[in-house]
Formats: sequence, structure tokens, C-alpha cells
Amino acid sequence: MAKREMTADEHLQAALDFLRHSDEQFAAGDALQGSEKLWGAASHAVTAIAKQRGWPYGKYRARVTAVNRLSEERNDSSLPSKFFAARQFHNNFYRDFMEDDDLEEGRPMVHDFVHRIAALLKEQ
Repeated sequence: MAKREMTADEHLQAALDFLRHSDEQFAAGDALQGSEKLWGAASHAVTAIAKQRGWPYGKYRARVTAVNRLSEERNDSSLPSKFFAARQFHNNFYRDFMEDDDLEEGRPMVHDFVHRIAALLKEQ
């Protein structure tokens, strides 16, 4: 039996859940799991808006392209840099290279990114 594909709303809920789980992981002192949950939140948020708009989203590069497209559409140059911060957290999960100040500076950027995408989803 084929697995049912998640809806845009379900991806958005997953993104918000991952944000909460990320905060919990960082509070517990687990920066690696917190980092990966931040990436998951951003990735699900982008998937949600791409699905809603009928854009490709299945591959990593497609999500980067979707963020760039959204940035141009909304005239919001902050979106790619905030998504880049999320991508850094994904890399941090594997390489554990981010310093404490990098973690503290980047976390609000990813939160803002996810909430900005959530607001755009609700506009449609």
C-alpha cells in the first residue's frame, strides 16, 4: 500500500512541531539534535509553501530554489539568508562545528523564517 503524501497544512504543523522539539533539545543541552530539528522545521515549512503553490520540493536543490523564488515574489531578501542559517544547522548535526554564539544567533533566524512562511501560507 502506498504511503499517503502529507498536505501543505500537515507539513506546516510538522514544521511548528520541529521548532518546539528543537527548543526542547537545546534546553536539554543537545545541540546536535536541536540543530537537526531546526533544519527539519525549515525544510517542512518550505515544502508546505512549495506544495501550496505547485512548485517542486522533493529535492534539496528544489527547496533552495523555492526559497529564492519566494524571496523574489515577496521582495523579501531576508528569506534566503534565514534558510541558509537553517542549512547550517543541518550541517552542524553532522559536523558539530557551530560555536555557542553561532547557535544562539542562528536559532531566532530559523524561528523567524518558519513563522514568516507560516504567515505566507495563511495569506493564500
